[in-house]
Amino acid sequence: MTLKMNTAAVLLTAVSLVGCASSGPGSNSYSAQFDRLEADCKARDGILTPTGSQSGYPQRDYACKIIGGASRLD
Repeated sequence: MTLKMNTAAVLLTAVSLVGCASSGPGSNSYSAQFDRLEADCKARDGILTPTGSQSGYPQRDYACKIIGGASRLD
């Protein structure tokens, strides 16, 4: 009985670890999300600055600071 339980525990652990593996190219990984966020920020003439958060989501971990030429509204 103990051997069956140990085998089941090992198999469950192995299956859990497979779920953590990378999905490969084209996955919606942190770096892919970060790259899109950075490109959008640069298009608005800004730079990404860390917010101090480490949530695992670049949208929460970085803010776009606009550094482009300021305009004066009259």
